[in-house]
Amino acid sequence: MSIAKAPRAARLLAVLLTTMVAYAANPTWADTATTEKPAASEESKDKAKAKKEPKSASEEKATKGKKLDKARLAQLVLSSSLPEGPGGTGLFADIQVDLRSMLQRIERAAEDDDIHGLVLNIENPSLGRGTINELREAIKKFRKTGKKVYAQLTMAMPTDYLVACACDEIVMPESGTLVLPGVRVEGMFYKGLLDKIGVEADIIHMGEAKGAAEPLTRESFSEGVRANLTSMTDDVYEQMVAIVAFDRPITRKQATEAIDKGLLTAAQAKKLGLIDRMAYPSDLKESLQKSLNADKLVYVQNYGKKKIDTDFSGPTGFLKLIKLMSSGSSSSKSSGKKIAIVYAVGAITTGKSESDLFGNSSTMGSSTIVEALREAADDEDVAAIVLRINSPGGSAIASDLMWSKIQSIDKPIVASMGDVAASGGYYIAMGTDKIYAEPSTITGSIGVVGGKLALKGLYDKIGISIDTISRGSNSGVFSSTNKFTKGEREAIMNMMEDTYEQFTSKAAAGRDMPVEQLVKLAGGKVYTGRQAKANGLVDELGTLDDALAAAKQLAGIEEDKEVKIMTLPKSPDLFESLLGGNEAEKEVEVKVDLGLGDLHPEMKKLIGHAKTIQRVFHEPVVLMLPFSLEIK
Repeated sequence: MSIAKAPRAARLLAVLLTTMVAYAANPTWADTATTEKPAASEESKDKAKAKKEPKSASEEKATKGKKLDKARLAQLVLSSSLPEGPGGTGLFADIQVDLRSMLQRIERAAEDDDIHGLVLNIENPSLGRGTINELREAIKKFRKTGKKVYAQLTMAMPTDYLVACACDEIVMPESGTLVLPGVRVEGMFYKGLLDKIGVEADIIHMGEAKGAAEPLTRESFSEGVRANLTSMTDDVYEQMVAIVAFDRPITRKQATEAIDKGLLTAAQAKKLGLIDRMAYPSDLKESLQKSLNADKLVYVQNYGKKKIDTDFSGPTGFLKLIKLMSSGSSSSKSSGKKIAIVYAVGAITTGKSESDLFGNSSTMGSSTIVEALREAADDEDVAAIVLRINSPGGSAIASDLMWSKIQSIDKPIVASMGDVAASGGYYIAMGTDKIYAEPSTITGSIGVVGGKLALKGLYDKIGISIDTISRGSNSGVFSSTNKFTKGEREAIMNMMEDTYEQFTSKAAAGRDMPVEQLVKLAGGKVYTGRQAKANGLVDELGTLDDALAAAKQLAGIEEDKEVKIMTLPKSPDLFESLLGGNEAEKEVEVKVDLGLGDLHPEMKKLIGHAKTIQRVFHEPVVLMLPFSLEIK
């Protein structure tokens, strides 16, 4: 649904009605609060009383040897993507769980003396390898408290299993299946389709492995791109084997043999040492009650998630919805030392970022990120900045504008790479003081691509004719009718060569290495975080928390001193967006994709990728990751 250029009151009412309809269609949202089984209210009172009367060290020690009246296990469900970003505000901030809030809930459970362990229901979440590493490290920190983590799987894909491997025990029902087929990179090519409809892709690229436009110009990988992607795939595979062999009581050879089998029943997985026990959820709960020596065991479902009152019936329901939708976070206004996390997420474009009502970015606008960096730089309480990057790149000029702003800030800035920080995503990272990457982050891709689609053949097929009047030798450089002329191609090449020279020289300066050495690593080649570290393209391997610790150190803040976290860019207040805030005139478009719910997930991704390409490739020169890479 699209609401645009309508009277403000009408727009506001339409969004409110849309939200209420969405709630009615999704009653499960109301069931995501932190609750226990029947005795929840009594237990919350017991917990509040315990907080008022903290246990002494001797009481804690005595408790360990005694039978527990009630054991409480935090229960969290991983069933969807965990997007990165500053998050939405008010109502929308609590509907969808993002990565940082999930990590905070695990940390909170670790510090909660009333929680005796953690049960993770892992239900085929769509996670990148960087996100998997963040979750694994959070689970390891939880286990250091002495509490155990239990992973419950049903049909487990590689994503599920790699997270589960970090847990103390992996449990699966006897009907369960473990799918562990290794690593595969697939590229989809459209040249044959374009040939059939009369469309020609006229593309120029700088770098033998810069394959961002190969899907439009080829029917398979070029030799340079294939060699590069093969090297990266080998490293991702090696990391998978190492995780399984290290975390499970098996050898590397046994891990490799299990992965080569690919599809395993629960019984086969148990025999091979890939899981610890076969049990249904009720049986596991009964077993855990015995092992914890407790009279009663309860799961605190969706531990740490704020309860949302979704009853909008009656005369007060509408006002309640308005209050929820307009409430926001005030953390950025609090005093005391802060570390600002600036989320640079999505394909890079000029102008403002685009995001949904949940605060999840679909594109990263240079104006939005520059403003966020300026706000962090101007805030006297902000001691350092962490730039959290999850981007395949995009506009060359937008990337350079953000890099320039980073260079102008005197405060320490640390880059933290998520699932991907490639091409333009790497460009903005190289201006920071220190770069952290996850071991499997996709990064690098230092290269340039540009071009256009020539549609004359399509026009001829469907009976469309084009007549032109032009002045200037290169007036048709952006025409979608014909391919580049010789003069137009030379002009585009000159621009791209200059952009590539800027990219490589700035990267060499940022990494403190000779340009000649950097050029050998460029050419559009992509790397895992581990390969990038070995080649000097990043400084350290680590999580977002590691980057925050480094930022504190660079800012001269003691390691054990707590600091406030300010997240940017700020998510716009819904009513401010609709009504225009203090601006005299403002056009707003709110999009709610209610029509995509029944589409296959892969089709949704293709549609989303097409929208991104349409937004990014309106510029002549682009810094973009080759292909839409997703490692499974």
